[in-house]
Amino acid sequence: MKTAFIGIDYIIDIMHPEGKIARSAEQAASRQVIANANKILAIAEKNNWLKLLVKVGFSANYTEQPKDSPMFAKAKQLGALSLVGRGTDFHPDLHADKADMVIIKPRVSAFYCTELEAALRANKIERLIIAGVSTSMTVQSTSREAHDRDYEIIVVEDACAAPTQQEHDSSIEFLKNIAHVVNVQQLEKEI
Repeated sequence: MKTAFIGIDYIIDIMHPEGKIARSAEQAASRQVIANANKILAIAEKNNWLKLLVKVGFSANYTEQPKDSPMFAKAKQLGALSLVGRGTDFHPDLHADKADMVIIKPRVSAFYCTELEAALRANKIERLIIAGVSTSMTVQSTSREAHDRDYEIIVVEDACAAPTQQEHDSSIEFLKNIAHVVNVQQLEKEI
């Protein structure tokens, strides 16, 4: 089955201790999310899967930033998620150079106003391996959209994190309704 790995928002502002809105940084570090994402990239390379990294970001003047969004409203004020700053760079330990494509998204879902669907269709992808930060936002949102677009979905639990373990666990329980949930070790054995 044609497969793609989608790694979402492994960027400094969201999940690195130096990030401007890095509510998930502590959980991501303790869960070794970047090390696990790198393992998935290696598995993807070995299996010839399409490797896509997705990151949220806004132009220098924040034109596409949703001003009334409780989540994004303060981004400009904080100087967060600017595509011209360091905050939208991938985590320095992530092997981002292994990606076949980097996709920029202006909202929570990796599908919204991005080139993701075109890349998946052009490569005749049927199954998506999804992981990212945060579990409760971008992983859930992207997985829901993928489900509604009839992709088979596998969420790699130990390559995801949320601001709290409880929020992560709750999101994973929800995701089990629309996706097969595995850890990196299971991914390598089962796929």
